[in-house]
Amino acid sequence: MKEEEKAFETILDEVFHADPLPISELYRLSDMQDAEWAMFIAGWTAVSDERRQAIVRHLADISEDNFVVDFTPVFVHSFQDPMPEVRAAALDGLWDSTNVQLIPRIKTLMQEDLAEEVRAAAAGALGHYVLLAEWGQLPERILPGLIDTLLAEYDNEETAASVRRVLLEGLGASHHPRVNKLIEEAYENGDQSMQMSAVFAMGNSADRRWTVTVLGEMESPYEDMRAEAARAAGTIGNSDFIPQLAELAYDEDLAVRLAAVTSLGRIGGDEVQRILANMIDDPEVEEVDEVFEAVEDAMEEAAMMAGDFDFVDFPFADDDEEDD
Repeated sequence: MKEEEKAFETILDEVFHADPLPISELYRLSDMQDAEWAMFIAGWTAVSDERRQAIVRHLADISEDNFVVDFTPVFVHSFQDPMPEVRAAALDGLWDSTNVQLIPRIKTLMQEDLAEEVRAAAAGALGHYVLLAEWGQLPERILPGLIDTLLAEYDNEETAASVRRVLLEGLGASHHPRVNKLIEEAYENGDQSMQMSAVFAMGNSADRRWTVTVLGEMESPYEDMRAEAARAAGTIGNSDFIPQLAELAYDEDLAVRLAAVTSLGRIGGDEVQRILANMIDDPEVEEVDEVFEAVEDAMEEAAMMAGDFDFVDFPFADDDEEDD
């Protein structure tokens, strides 16, 4: 039987029970018709806890890389799953959602869910709504109430530290008058995890006022902080970061190197293009596939920012030349 001819009922049986989990079949859970959705719901309750967790986590991962699929009904249904890992994965899957009708339900999860990881995931999802609204991809009318909710939860003394961290990161994107002070206080409180979230929030703000602080943390003895600062530098986009990012592109830690290279591509400009061009020919870069691929991606992003579309390697251009 050809793959495309499989009955949906057969696909569901494989998704729910086959070992190993057939990842390619998960795409059929996107945009289910009413009858298919009814079959899904009927079978879902009998799926084991571990299997439900694996399915929803894989759906979230697919959604991160593929903007065509839509597993929203599965994610929303999973809000009421008895397993906190499933609920958290469902919230991660809605990270890029522009459906503002989901905001009230996600707020409830942030405020009332018994599992800290779920409350943190819900706070992250709401923070991304803030970011999208600030970027103009969602209506500004959602911001006042949403930001007030996030601030109230941040101010609540009973809010767990991990949730407060995520709240701060999301609030960093807003222009609320309290936010800069909150970032400063979090950065100065002495807790390294909270300081990292403060640096994340600095990047999310895209505010050049944080340039000196971020530059300082790019020299941190802690690789996690160097990576966070490198990412923040790319989001802020200040050309003052370029020399330090060029150094971090050769950091001993892989995550730092990748963050630095990605941020160079986001900042762009002639100097960045020269740096990346030198890196692509460097044997030390070629030795690490992840870094080499990151440099290629950064070169393409920097070139496109400069309007240099000739840089992009369209495969059929080579085919035409060979045909000649």
